[in-house]
Amino acid sequence: MKKLLYMALMLAAFLPALAQEPIAVQDGQVDRRYTVYGVMFYNLENLFDTINNNGVYDKEFSPEGARQWNGTKYWQKQHNMAYAISEMVVKGSPAVGPVIIGVSEIENITVLQDLVRQPEIKDRHYQIVHHDGPDRRGVDVGLLYNPRFFKVLNVTTQRVNKYLPDYPDFRTRDQLTVTGMLAGEKVSVIVNHWPSRLGGEEASSYLREATGRMARATIDSLLLDDPNQGIIFMGDLNDDPQNKSCSEALGAKKEISDCVEPGSCFNPWWNILNKGIGTLGYKGNWNLFDQIIFTNYFLKNYDSKDKPTLTFLRAEVLNRKFLRSNEGDRQGYPLRTYTAGIFLNGYSDHFPTMIYLVKELK
Repeated sequence: MKKLLYMALMLAAFLPALAQEPIAVQDGQVDRRYTVYGVMFYNLENLFDTINNNGVYDKEFSPEGARQWNGTKYWQKQHNMAYAISEMVVKGSPAVGPVIIGVSEIENITVLQDLVRQPEIKDRHYQIVHHDGPDRRGVDVGLLYNPRFFKVLNVTTQRVNKYLPDYPDFRTRDQLTVTGMLAGEKVSVIVNHWPSRLGGEEASSYLREATGRMARATIDSLLLDDPNQGIIFMGDLNDDPQNKSCSEALGAKKEISDCVEPGSCFNPWWNILNKGIGTLGYKGNWNLFDQIIFTNYFLKNYDSKDKPTLTFLRAEVLNRKFLRSNEGDRQGYPLRTYTAGIFLNGYSDHFPTMIYLVKELK
């Protein structure tokens, strides 16, 4: 494991300096070359179209609604989100940008189709996986992927109600699970948007703990079907890494050294949040709700005979300067689309996150 950490540090030192050329690292007397694959998550903050087709919950995002959500604002929002994604360059990658992007707070497949056609990212040819869920506000999760590097094999969805037997009519976003081949290896990607903290963090915790149990059950089921795959779980969890939903229900570990059991999950964001880095802030405090967690498939020692070739390098909150607010009491926080009913023409109330996976070139 020490060698894995050493290699990660060596690679990280090269990562900012090199453009799209593979990363070259001398390991003892052997020159090794690696490609980098970015896997990203982004809450797109209410990416709604302008058509009211969901009654009272959708009226807000229509020309007649409180936000006066019209075509001009919609296309400005689309441009902003596409620009943000275009700026997330993955150095050392043949794909230029992230190969997989999980998204949340999107109304339907149409808004994603409009997004991938924006000129800023059109040449990446992102494909879409989307499922209409039962959420009362009409928002879903989705997956964008670069078909040159990720080939979809199977798509399933999971609904949390079976884990909430006392609340059979509870409606929230469905979980989306996409299995495919990433850089020649079988990888399943689970995208989630867990229930909000409406009513208070503690009072609503049981809802997120239930979705955490669902996620853990999904991971176990995937590994039972094929133990030789990597699993990446991502989403806006409305909880931090140390909360029960993540640390206990999902069982995501703080330290790599604790991820020894087959199928155990590592959460790199725990230590990042401890450094005061988050994805959304409130009254001087940071939260890190936008997490990408993964099984120890991606953590095995480079010398292991059964090692995968895709290996975790590092995790990053993509808090780029242009995504930050520069004014008032929200200075340094994400520059959102609206605040206090005022259209800011911003991006999102969450920063995106990314993990970097490396694969040795033979």
